[in-house]
Amino acid sequence: MEIAANGFIFSDDPARIDIAAVHHYLSTQSYWARDIPFETVMRAINGSLCFGIYQDSKQIGFARWITDKTTFAYLADVYTEEEYRGKGLMKQLMSLMLFHPDLQNLRRYQLSTHDAHGLYSQFGFKPLEAPDNQMAIAIPNPYQKREDN
Repeated sequence: MEIAANGFIFSDDPARIDIAAVHHYLSTQSYWARDIPFETVMRAINGSLCFGIYQDSKQIGFARWITDKTTFAYLADVYTEEEYRGKGLMKQLMSLMLFHPDLQNLRRYQLSTHDAHGLYSQFGFKPLEAPDNQMAIAIPNPYQKREDN
């Protein structure tokens, strides 16, 4: 799927993804994947349904769904470069992603966000109805380099 609008391209074409650009953003600017290794980003992209936002050939936004394409999808690594925020680009990308044929008729679409509740609620996301039913193993800052004492 690919849509062009207002000088931007929204695409699910894996060949378009600039893995170095995605890695740079995630490893240096995100709060959730600081210091993530390049190889980890590459493996995550290769195992996910990915979408990008491009201006000309420059990658300016990204999102990926971790999904079995049948019952469940988890939205991860969503970003827009800071200079392009406030233009409605992520809203356009969300619209494209939710109509993707591989993401239809799933039982659950899930995500975690620190600061974008307003965006996602426009697409039907809401707080978990039974958060006590959810469990996780959470490893804070797994990519940060640690000094051995």
